[in-house]
Parts: sequence; structure tokens; C-alpha cells
Amino acid sequence: MKEAHISSWLKAFRLRTLPLAFSCIITGSFLAAYHFSFNWIVMVLALITTLFLQILSNLSNDYGDTIHGADSVYRVGPQRAVQAGLISKEAMKNAMIIFSLLAFISGISLLYVALKFSTALLFFLLLGLGAIAAAIKYTAGKNPYGYRGLGDFFVFLFFGLVGVEGTFYLHTQSFLISGLLPATTVGLLSVAVLNLNNMRDHISDAKAGKSTLVVKMGFERAKIYHTILIIVAFLSAVTFCLIDLHSFWQLLFLPVFVFLFLHLRYVLQCNNAALLDGELKKVALSTFVFSLLFGIGLLM
Repeated sequence: MKEAHISSWLKAFRLRTLPLAFSCIITGSFLAAYHFSFNWIVMVLALITTLFLQILSNLSNDYGDTIHGADSVYRVGPQRAVQAGLISKEAMKNAMIIFSLLAFISGISLLYVALKFSTALLFFLLLGLGAIAAAIKYTAGKNPYGYRGLGDFFVFLFFGLVGVEGTFYLHTQSFLISGLLPATTVGLLSVAVLNLNNMRDHISDAKAGKSTLVVKMGFERAKIYHTILIIVAFLSAVTFCLIDLHSFWQLLFLPVFVFLFLHLRYVLQCNNAALLDGELKKVALSTFVFSLLFGIGLLM
């Protein structure tokens, strides 16, 4: 019974989402190394903080979608712990509090190591608190922003621009304007994962009143939106390399987009939303591999 309970928590943590969450930290850290300003402790603490934030987001999503009715018998995706009765609502709320505290403690440690008591500390502290709030408020609490079609914006912001540029700043104490391009790539690919999730669940979401962008625009238009996300992500990465091209090793990430364009063809031809479930992992892992190959190519 105890083993089953541990298994339920591990499923609720949804550890398979971590590679996608880590992608922005890896990209920002590689950019810092490329500019000869890299701190191992900063990267490790950033990854740990992201780990806690992502688990917090997953737990909040499990709890919030059950409370608001989005997790029901009509849902296509993986079974959720609270909705299935594997974890009680009270236990899930307590876990959310624990991971909020862990993310806060880890974040404070990260900021102290990176910034000490500089003027930027307060700004990043507020940004960190905003990230914790965003992780919780996606589907939990009153009037969650994920139910108003704002999930895509916040994913792009925190998994892209803030994640990459923020990590770069913590390493270097400076911003990189051109870094907005790879940040856009990681952000848009992260949004693409969310879009696939929302395409898969658009029927049950509509019945539950969860007004995602897919519910607002419809399944077919969501395919066009998905196409734009992938293509602009590709153009952003290539543009960054062409602006400052020293070696063709910088284009080491291109095979990832060959795979993503094949994925895109599948999505455009797909008429059964349930079949998109397997595509989430493909895009999430592709984003992670992109961050690694992009960084390795820069250093080579």
C-alpha cells in the first residue's frame, strides 16, 4: 500500500516534464559559458529551483483541474492523482505548500550566490515570487489564468524569455539582447508542448469551461498556430547563429528541427486529437536536445 502511495506521488510529480523545464536553464548557462562567464553553483541551484517550480506547477495543475472539473471521464490524457482518488485534496494542497517553500528557499540561495546584495536582488526576488504564483495560478485558485487562454503567454514568458535571459544574467550580471532569439526558440517550443496538450484535451476542456487558446480558436486553427510556433522557433535560432556565425558547428541543432518538421506534418494530417498525446513527449525532448546541441555548437 505504501509503495502504491509513493508511486501515486511520483506520477503526480510528472517527472517526464522536467527536461522541458530545464531547457531554458541549460540554454542560458551555455550562452554564459560562450561569453566566458559561467558558474557551476549558479547552474545547479537554478536547475534545483526549476525542479521545485515544475513539480509545484504539476501538483497545482492536478489539484486545480480536478477542482474546476477539467479532469473528468472525458479527458484523454494521463490519469490525474486527485481526480482518480489516489491522493486526497488536502494532501495535495499540503504538497503544494511544501514545494512552494522549497522553491522559495532554493531561489533565495540562488540569488544570494549569484547576486549577493546587489540592487538586482530585489528585482529577481519579485520575479521568483511571480514564478511561484504563476505555477500555482495556472489552474488552481479563483479565476486561474489557464482557463482564460493566458497559459501560452506565461509559458513563453517564464520558459523562454525570463528563463534564458534570467539565467544568463545570474551568471554574468548582464543582459544579452541577441539572447532573446534562442530564448524565443525555447519559449515557443515550450508553448508548442502546451498547445499539443490543449489540442488533445480541447473537447473535455470546452465541456469544463476551460477556455484555452485551442478552445477559443478551434482544433483546425490550432494546427496553423502550432505550425507558426515551430517555424518561428526555427527562424529565431538560425537568425541568432547567422548574426554571429564563426563556425558551422553553431548549426549543430538543425537535425532537431528536421525531426520537428516531420512532427509538424503529422500534426497537420491528424484528425484524432487523442493521437496527439504521444507527440508531447517528442516536442518536449526535442526542446531539451535543442538546448544541448545549441550550447555545444556554440562552445565548439
